[in-house]
Amino acid sequence: MAALTPDITRVRRLVIKIGSALMVDAAGLRSGWLHALCEDVAAWRRRGSDVILVSSGSIALGRRVLGLPDGPLMLEQAQAAAAVGQIRLARAYEEMLAPHGVTTAQILLTLEDSQDRRRYLNSRATMQTLLGLGVVPIVNENDTVATDEIRFGDNDRLAAQIAVTCGADQLLLLSDVDGLYTANPKTDPDARHLPVVAHLTAEIEAMGGDPVSGISRGGMKTKLMAARTAVAGGCAMAIAEGSVDHPLTAVANGARVTWFLPHDDPQAARKRWIAAMKPRGELVLDEGAAQALAAGKSLLPAGVTAVTGSFRRGDPVSIRGAAGEALAQGLVRYNATEARRIKGRRSDEIADILGYAARAALVHRDDMAVGRARTDASDTPTTA
Repeated sequence: MAALTPDITRVRRLVIKIGSALMVDAAGLRSGWLHALCEDVAAWRRRGSDVILVSSGSIALGRRVLGLPDGPLMLEQAQAAAAVGQIRLARAYEEMLAPHGVTTAQILLTLEDSQDRRRYLNSRATMQTLLGLGVVPIVNENDTVATDEIRFGDNDRLAAQIAVTCGADQLLLLSDVDGLYTANPKTDPDARHLPVVAHLTAEIEAMGGDPVSGISRGGMKTKLMAARTAVAGGCAMAIAEGSVDHPLTAVANGARVTWFLPHDDPQAARKRWIAAMKPRGELVLDEGAAQALAAGKSLLPAGVTAVTGSFRRGDPVSIRGAAGEALAQGLVRYNATEARRIKGRRSDEIADILGYAARAALVHRDDMAVGRARTDASDTPTTA
């Protein structure tokens, strides 16, 4: 079983979710613990791993500053607490990571941002750019503007969404439990810890319970929902006890956790997702462009001879050869009107044609499933 366990010391891109109960206690920010976590993050960055932190704690921290009572808050109070707490939370990460030479950035999202195609693509592009620059993004739900209908509601699921969006290969949920048990270990002495979950069955999902912390909004049920999203996107996920100092080091040294295993790597899962989407249009290529695709290149406008359909930026399109043969399916970087205007033109002409700085590729190779046909007529949620 141990051979199946992912190696967190060799992770390419790691998303870490930090629960409110780990960040804040009755006295306020747990600075000593956060300092140790940031030492771990810096160590993983030195190893060459990309790291994204999905951090709860803004409301819990802000309510301490504002003197609001424990327990449920009115929406306006919660949003006010988030506004006060978020700036302090971001500053704490910045001050503790800067001495290690690590630059941080703040990203605030809502569920609506992942459901709206344009917002999803913009947030994905921003995070990919930040990671390429060596920055550690600090992500949280935008509690200052989010209402119930546009909320993730907990950062477990937000973290899973971020992991899939960024193509992470591992997601670590730091919590107040050390993994999944067959029953609640606080109430059932016969509860067994599960070190590895290879398949998320109905029986496994039935083991989810309610939150055990008075500060955290999540529970095992939301963690299992996060696991389903993560593994479907090719990302392994672990639930680990986070209250110890240097929690990443503890996991690397064999601390008890539960790993949920994916059946694909992130890139393969993304390609499968793209191939399964219903195309909104079609691009026809000349022979040179078709050969470039087969060699693993991105699709440039110069090789496109015809554009059909009505599509927006980020929509799936079918890519065909001159004889009509299916070559690939991909997510297009221009809308249909723009694509028609730039087809057959060199990339250095695009800015003059459209009147603004443009992307060189019409469909980037990372957003393309070459030689794959769509297998499902239904639309697929934008979670990859």
